[in-house]
Amino acid sequence: MIQTYIEEYYDAIMSGDINACKRIKQVYSMLYKQLKHPGKYVYDNDLANLPIEFIERFCKQAQGVAGRPLELMLFQKAKFQAVFGFVDAKTYFRKVDEVLDIRGRKNGKTTENAATSIFLTVGDGEAAAESYFLATKKEQSLKGFNEAWNMVKQSKELRRVLRKRKSDLYCVMTLGFIQALSSNDNGLDGLNVHSAIIDELAAIKKRDLYDLIKQGTSSRRQPLINCITTNGFVRHSIYDSQYEYACKVLDGKIDDPSFLAFIYELDDKDEWDNEEMWIKANPGLDFIKDREKLRANVNKAKEDPAFKPTVLVKDFNMTENAATRWLRWDELNNEESFTIADMGFRYGIGGFDLAETTDLAAAKAAMMKKDDPKVYWKSMYWIPEALLEKKELMDSVPYQLWEKQDLIRVCEGNRVNPYDMLSWYIELQENDGVNMLYIGYDPWHVDESLLQAYENYFGKNVMIEVRQGPYTLSVPMKEFKAELDADIHVYNNNPVDKWCLSNLEIKTDINGNIQPIKGMDSTQRIDGAVAQIIAKVILRDKMAEYENMI
Repeated sequence: MIQTYIEEYYDAIMSGDINACKRIKQVYSMLYKQLKHPGKYVYDNDLANLPIEFIERFCKQAQGVAGRPLELMLFQKAKFQAVFGFVDAKTYFRKVDEVLDIRGRKNGKTTENAATSIFLTVGDGEAAAESYFLATKKEQSLKGFNEAWNMVKQSKELRRVLRKRKSDLYCVMTLGFIQALSSNDNGLDGLNVHSAIIDELAAIKKRDLYDLIKQGTSSRRQPLINCITTNGFVRHSIYDSQYEYACKVLDGKIDDPSFLAFIYELDDKDEWDNEEMWIKANPGLDFIKDREKLRANVNKAKEDPAFKPTVLVKDFNMTENAATRWLRWDELNNEESFTIADMGFRYGIGGFDLAETTDLAAAKAAMMKKDDPKVYWKSMYWIPEALLEKKELMDSVPYQLWEKQDLIRVCEGNRVNPYDMLSWYIELQENDGVNMLYIGYDPWHVDESLLQAYENYFGKNVMIEVRQGPYTLSVPMKEFKAELDADIHVYNNNPVDKWCLSNLEIKTDINGNIQPIKGMDSTQRIDGAVAQIIAKVILRDKMAEYENMI
């Protein structure tokens, strides 16, 4: 049997001839095993090579040397075989109906998307195939569409079967079409999708677009959703969900033979300035992507810290926040978990931020154990019931899911009830045995009656005012950042905490003192981070007393 491109690529990455990351080794190890030990699904080499032969014969370069035949690289050929070659042994329909392909920018995504769309419309054997380019903005989805049209114009064979109409490319042979759509277009819930190419998945804030397209494939025999993207700065999005799902599939935690993931990324952030590692995230390096330009970006990032997150995210697919954010993702991310019952905490230090009572509100409890340097955090958030759905749409985060996970509580009406926080602290004491020694608070929005209610339960001197300003917050915040980076602060991998921390920006005065601020985007909440900083101020001031208690 002739060696497949899957085997050739597998041999190259496993031998070290091609430097590959963990996730690519995982997926090709899985594919190699499926080749050698077929079960429900078998490999058909003719079907596997059909898109490759079609693209290299009929699709022409629309950029660079226009009209030149399109030549696919080994990693692309292996991918096409993996997607199109495995079929159900009984029905002969494709095994794979969804692909997640994450690779660094300038690695041929647009060209590959365009060629794939043409094949799926013309050469896939599907009558009246509806093929779509989709993105958050129309300008983005049109990139792939226009590339496809330019390919058609360069190919006399494709010009015979594809016609440009007002809003699509129409195939006179199959009665199918190719169209560019965005999340703002009407009628997305009525699509009958054979092929969907979702461009720059990481830029999509709301998952509605993905969910509608996924549902729109249900009546097709062998549809294909193809998401080719770089990483991005939008966190807790559909991208993060799909990435997490892909990792679980590759790790064997989820069995989903219809889902195939190609994740080109660095294995470690420290590899970013090592040229030998660059190909891990850039499979088209030296052939599609210019090494010299990448080297220039890396060198600039070394001298310009504000530019470094962009290079890490877009060239190497590392997870990061926006460059304006105070905390890098690797600094704030902590996936350690614990249960209060197992830890046996007796005392805690609290901090809460009421902010606007029509917004998100947050409360924290910091807990420590004797001879353990780590600080363990319990959190709770509140949001008005009347605003829940509206806020979920505005903020683009899953508030309703977080409520089901008991990470957020919903207050009746259209305002947060500040006494609900008091009830939560009482629960911690009565149900979990964690007694609040002190509770810090921002005096803004806190009246005397609320303070009196706290003191009636916890004692007269328990409440400590924490003014919001650099004089009070700067030193504790700088310590807090260093401690986060050292994984001292364990917040139970709470996604709401993580979201708030990732949104935090700072204001710096002429003396280098800092204080937290919200960024330009008002939907990026920081309430949990502010509450945590308030508690950190009190914990720092009362550490000697607290350590004597535990």
